[in-house]
Amino acid sequence: MAEINLLNKLPRGKRNVSARQHAKTDEHIRVSREYGQMYFDGPREYGYGGYRYDGRWVPVAQDMIAHFDLKAGDRVLDVGAAKGFLVKDFMKALPGLEAFGLEISKYALMHCEVEAIGRLHLGNALELPFPDNSFKAAISLNTIHNLDRDGCIVALKELQRVSGGRAFVQVDSYRTPEQKAIFEDWVLTARFHDYPEGWLKLFAEAGYTGDYYWTIIE
Repeated sequence: MAEINLLNKLPRGKRNVSARQHAKTDEHIRVSREYGQMYFDGPREYGYGGYRYDGRWVPVAQDMIAHFDLKAGDRVLDVGAAKGFLVKDFMKALPGLEAFGLEISKYALMHCEVEAIGRLHLGNALELPFPDNSFKAAISLNTIHNLDRDGCIVALKELQRVSGGRAFVQVDSYRTPEQKAIFEDWVLTARFHDYPEGWLKLFAEAGYTGDYYWTIIE
Protein backbone atom coordinates (compact mmCIF):
# COMPACT_ATOMS: atom_id res chain seq x y z
CA MET A 1 0.00 0.00 0.00
CA ALA A 2 1.07 3.56 -0.62
CA GLU A 3 -0.37 6.94 0.31
CA ILE A 4 -0.61 8.94 -2.90
CA ASN A 5 -2.76 11.89 -3.89
CA LEU A 6 -4.14 10.96 -7.29
CA LEU A 7 -6.70 13.76 -7.07
CA ASN A 8 -4.21 16.60 -6.66
CA LYS A 9 -5.19 18.09 -10.04
CA LEU A 10 -8.87 18.24 -9.14
CA PRO A 11 -9.99 21.82 -8.39
CA ARG A 12 -10.94 22.28 -4.75
CA GLY A 13 -14.55 23.31 -4.30
CA LYS A 14 -15.60 26.01 -1.84
CA ARG A 15 -17.54 24.68 1.14
CA ASN A 16 -19.52 26.95 3.44
CA VAL A 17 -19.00 24.80 6.52
CA SER A 18 -20.53 27.27 8.95
CA ALA A 19 -23.74 27.48 6.90
CA ARG A 20 -23.99 23.66 6.73
CA GLN A 21 -23.30 23.42 10.47
CA HIS A 22 -26.32 25.56 11.33
CA ALA A 23 -28.63 24.25 8.58
CA LYS A 24 -27.97 20.51 8.85
CA THR A 25 -30.73 18.43 10.41
CA ASP A 26 -31.50 14.73 10.70
CA GLU A 27 -33.86 15.21 7.76
CA HIS A 28 -31.05 16.58 5.59
CA ILE A 29 -28.96 13.51 6.44
CA ARG A 30 -31.84 11.12 5.74
CA VAL A 31 -32.63 12.67 2.36
CA SER A 32 -28.98 12.90 1.30
CA ARG A 33 -28.49 9.21 2.04
CA GLU A 34 -31.17 8.37 -0.51
CA TYR A 35 -28.70 9.53 -3.21
CA GLY A 36 -31.51 10.88 -5.35
CA GLN A 37 -32.29 14.13 -7.12
CA MET A 38 -31.96 16.19 -3.94
CA TYR A 39 -28.48 14.83 -3.23
CA PHE A 40 -27.05 15.42 -6.69
CA ASP A 41 -29.02 18.36 -8.06
CA GLY A 42 -31.03 19.82 -5.19
CA PRO A 43 -30.07 22.60 -2.75
CA ARG A 44 -26.51 22.60 -1.41
CA GLU A 45 -27.62 21.63 2.09
CA TYR A 46 -28.64 18.21 0.75
CA GLY A 47 -25.43 17.40 -1.11
CA TYR A 48 -23.66 18.63 -4.24
CA GLY A 49 -26.02 21.47 -5.05
CA GLY A 50 -25.81 20.57 -8.75
CA TYR A 51 -23.55 17.79 -10.06
CA ARG A 52 -22.62 18.71 -13.64
CA TYR A 53 -19.87 17.64 -16.02
CA ASP A 54 -17.13 20.18 -16.70
CA GLY A 55 -14.13 18.06 -17.76
CA ARG A 56 -12.26 18.50 -14.48
CA TRP A 57 -11.68 14.75 -14.17
CA VAL A 58 -9.60 14.46 -17.35
CA PRO A 59 -6.21 15.27 -15.69
CA VAL A 60 -7.14 12.99 -12.78
CA ALA A 61 -7.90 10.19 -15.23
CA GLN A 62 -4.56 10.82 -16.94
CA ASP A 63 -2.69 10.51 -13.63
CA MET A 64 -4.53 7.30 -12.75
CA ILE A 65 -3.79 5.84 -16.16
CA ALA A 66 -0.11 6.59 -15.66
CA HIS A 67 -0.12 5.32 -12.07
CA PHE A 68 -1.61 1.96 -13.03
CA ASP A 69 0.14 1.80 -16.42
CA LEU A 70 -3.17 1.30 -18.18
CA LYS A 71 -3.24 0.57 -21.89
CA ALA A 72 -5.93 0.48 -24.55
CA GLY A 73 -7.94 -2.69 -24.03
CA ASP A 74 -7.42 -2.77 -20.26
CA ARG A 75 -10.46 -2.68 -17.99
CA VAL A 76 -10.83 -0.17 -15.13
CA LEU A 77 -13.69 0.05 -12.64
CA ASP A 78 -14.99 3.10 -10.74
CA VAL A 79 -17.00 2.07 -7.67
CA GLY A 80 -19.31 4.92 -6.74
CA ALA A 81 -19.33 6.29 -10.27
CA ALA A 82 -22.25 8.72 -9.82
CA LYS A 83 -23.15 10.14 -13.25
CA GLY A 84 -20.11 8.60 -14.91
CA PHE A 85 -17.84 11.64 -15.16
CA LEU A 86 -14.65 9.71 -14.39
CA VAL A 87 -15.71 6.79 -16.60
CA LYS A 88 -16.21 9.23 -19.47
CA ASP A 89 -12.89 10.97 -18.85
CA PHE A 90 -10.98 7.69 -18.59
CA MET A 91 -12.07 6.92 -22.15
CA LYS A 92 -11.37 10.48 -23.28
CA ALA A 93 -7.87 10.37 -21.80
CA LEU A 94 -7.06 6.95 -23.29
CA PRO A 95 -9.12 5.91 -26.31
CA GLY A 96 -9.63 2.16 -26.25
CA LEU A 97 -9.56 1.92 -22.45
CA GLU A 98 -12.53 -0.13 -21.25
CA ALA A 99 -13.92 1.92 -18.33
CA PHE A 100 -16.91 0.83 -16.26
CA GLY A 101 -18.66 2.05 -13.15
CA LEU A 102 -20.85 0.82 -10.32
CA GLU A 103 -23.36 3.15 -8.69
CA ILE A 104 -26.07 2.74 -6.05
CA SER A 105 -28.17 5.70 -7.24
CA LYS A 106 -30.83 5.06 -9.87
CA TYR A 107 -31.14 8.82 -10.26
CA ALA A 108 -27.46 9.17 -11.15
CA LEU A 109 -27.68 6.34 -13.68
CA MET A 110 -30.76 7.89 -15.28
CA HIS A 111 -28.88 11.19 -15.62
CA CYS A 112 -25.44 9.87 -16.56
CA GLU A 113 -23.16 11.10 -19.31
CA VAL A 114 -24.10 9.79 -22.76
CA GLU A 115 -20.64 8.23 -23.17
CA ALA A 116 -21.19 6.20 -19.99
CA ILE A 117 -24.50 4.66 -21.03
CA GLY A 118 -24.17 0.88 -20.93
CA ARG A 119 -20.99 1.11 -18.87
CA LEU A 120 -22.57 1.90 -15.50
CA HIS A 121 -24.02 -0.90 -13.37
CA LEU A 122 -26.59 -0.48 -10.60
CA GLY A 123 -25.29 -1.98 -7.36
CA ASN A 124 -23.30 -1.31 -4.23
CA ALA A 125 -19.75 -1.76 -3.06
CA LEU A 126 -20.62 -4.68 -0.77
CA GLU A 127 -21.03 -7.13 -3.63
CA LEU A 128 -19.33 -6.25 -6.91
CA PRO A 129 -20.96 -8.18 -9.78
CA PHE A 130 -17.67 -9.04 -11.47
CA PRO A 131 -15.29 -12.04 -11.49
CA ASP A 132 -12.02 -12.16 -9.59
CA ASN A 133 -9.18 -10.17 -11.18
CA SER A 134 -11.44 -8.89 -13.94
CA PHE A 135 -10.01 -5.36 -13.90
CA LYS A 136 -6.51 -4.00 -14.36
CA ALA A 137 -7.40 -1.39 -11.73
CA ALA A 138 -10.32 -0.50 -9.47
CA ILE A 139 -11.00 3.00 -8.10
CA SER A 140 -13.36 4.13 -5.34
CA LEU A 141 -13.49 7.82 -4.47
CA ASN A 142 -15.31 9.12 -1.40
CA THR A 143 -17.68 6.17 -1.41
CA ILE A 144 -16.85 3.34 0.97
CA HIS A 145 -16.99 5.63 4.03
CA ASN A 146 -20.75 5.78 3.40
CA LEU A 147 -20.87 2.24 4.82
CA ASP A 148 -20.48 1.28 8.46
CA ARG A 149 -17.11 -0.05 9.61
CA ASP A 150 -17.91 -3.68 8.82
CA GLY A 151 -19.24 -2.62 5.44
CA CYS A 152 -16.03 -0.74 4.69
CA ILE A 153 -14.06 -3.94 5.28
CA VAL A 154 -16.34 -5.94 2.97
CA ALA A 155 -16.11 -3.26 0.26
CA LEU A 156 -12.32 -3.18 0.46
CA LYS A 157 -12.20 -6.97 0.16
CA GLU A 158 -14.37 -6.71 -2.95
CA LEU A 159 -12.10 -4.07 -4.50
CA GLN A 160 -9.14 -6.30 -3.71
CA ARG A 161 -10.87 -9.31 -5.25
CA VAL A 162 -11.80 -7.79 -8.61
CA SER A 163 -8.47 -5.98 -9.07
CA GLY A 164 -5.93 -8.26 -7.42
CA GLY A 165 -4.98 -5.32 -5.22
CA ARG A 166 -4.39 -2.87 -8.08
CA ALA A 167 -6.70 -0.33 -6.52
CA PHE A 168 -7.03 3.18 -5.16
CA VAL A 169 -9.47 4.46 -2.55
CA GLN A 170 -10.01 7.93 -1.15
CA VAL A 171 -11.98 8.31 2.09
CA ASP A 172 -13.03 10.98 4.58
CA SER A 173 -10.44 11.62 7.27
CA TYR A 174 -8.77 14.31 9.40
CA ARG A 175 -5.35 14.75 10.98
CA THR A 176 -6.23 16.98 13.95
CA PRO A 177 -9.13 17.37 16.40
CA GLU A 178 -9.87 20.73 14.77
CA GLN A 179 -10.20 19.11 11.33
CA LYS A 180 -12.39 16.40 12.85
CA ALA A 181 -14.74 19.03 14.29
CA ILE A 182 -14.98 20.80 10.91
CA PHE A 183 -15.66 17.51 9.16
CA GLU A 184 -18.42 16.56 11.61
CA ASP A 185 -20.11 19.91 11.02
CA TRP A 186 -20.08 19.28 7.26
CA VAL A 187 -20.65 15.55 6.76
CA LEU A 188 -23.99 14.23 5.51
CA THR A 189 -23.50 10.70 4.19
CA ALA A 190 -20.41 9.15 5.79
CA ARG A 191 -21.25 6.45 8.35
CA PHE A 192 -17.63 5.63 9.20
CA HIS A 193 -14.66 7.98 9.42
CA ASP A 194 -11.42 8.03 11.34
CA TYR A 195 -7.93 9.44 11.56
CA PRO A 196 -5.50 8.00 8.97
CA GLU A 197 -4.11 5.60 11.58
CA GLY A 198 -7.56 4.14 12.13
CA TRP A 199 -8.13 3.74 8.41
CA LEU A 200 -4.79 1.98 8.00
CA LYS A 201 -5.78 -0.53 10.67
CA LEU A 202 -9.04 -1.12 8.81
CA PHE A 203 -7.19 -1.58 5.51
CA ALA A 204 -5.00 -4.20 7.17
CA GLU A 205 -8.04 -6.02 8.58
CA ALA A 206 -9.52 -6.15 5.08
CA GLY A 207 -6.30 -7.44 3.53
CA TYR A 208 -6.35 -4.43 1.23
CA THR A 209 -3.04 -3.91 -0.58
CA GLY A 210 -3.99 -1.06 -2.91
CA ASP A 211 -3.18 2.63 -2.62
CA TYR A 212 -5.12 5.30 -0.77
CA TYR A 213 -5.53 8.94 0.14
CA TRP A 214 -7.70 11.15 2.35
CA THR A 215 -10.41 13.75 1.79
CA ILE A 216 -9.77 16.35 4.51
CA ILE A 217 -11.87 19.49 4.96
CA GLU A 218 -9.79 22.44 6.08
